[in-house]
Amino acid sequence: MQLTATALPGLPEVTEGDDLAAILRAGLERAAITPAASDVLVVAQKIVSKAEGRMVALADVAPSPKAEELAAKAQKDPRVVELILRESREVLRCVPGVIVVEDRRGFVMANAGIDASNVAGSDERVLLLPVDPDASARRLADALGLAVVINDSFGRAWRMGTCGTAIGVAGIPALIDLRGRPDRMGRSMLTSELAFADEIAAAGSLLMGQGDEGRPVVHLRGVPQVVGDGRAADLVRPRKMDLFR
Repeated sequence: MQLTATALPGLPEVTEGDDLAAILRAGLERAAITPAASDVLVVAQKIVSKAEGRMVALADVAPSPKAEELAAKAQKDPRVVELILRESREVLRCVPGVIVVEDRRGFVMANAGIDASNVAGSDERVLLLPVDPDASARRLADALGLAVVINDSFGRAWRMGTCGTAIGVAGIPALIDLRGRPDRMGRSMLTSELAFADEIAAAGSLLMGQGDEGRPVVHLRGVPQVVGDGRAADLVRPRKMDLFR
């Protein structure tokens, strides 16, 4: 088997209201890629958020008393903390430099995914996650005729560093239950569930990079074909199974 990853060339800076599907279609054409059945497009969260108008000017944010209190503990701008609170269901941890939350989509993550990197005028503007990343992925998948994974960088409870993670999925399963299938020795697997969409997000993230690379979209060809159409929401661990809360 072979997996081929291609960063789409020549993509413009995305701004609010842009037709992101048309931008990605043009990028595929420039790369001389005709979408095939097993292809997946991995799309950086930032360009989805920019197209959907999720940029917020901090000058327009009035921090609440709770935000002021948490900001002092986290050593963060109270206006950013206010946005974190608005985007979250629950604050789980607060230490200098980071606030870990369960965000409104159910993701457990740092700072509700709010970020200023690769945002023009970032001293006074920040970018929020898409309101519904699964719906965003579905719109792109329907427009382009291929599976889409929206990727963001998450820290992980058991590991150092960040890793590409699926926050929006359409056209492929997000989670594959392997329990009951045999291993190579014929033993039945008892606990194996594969975070299929996360592995795809991580593969695309290798080419995207984390800084000034300017490669927000990666086309993958040769992804193992698995029938199904999942959502990133399928990957959210139920609270009763969360060993860290």
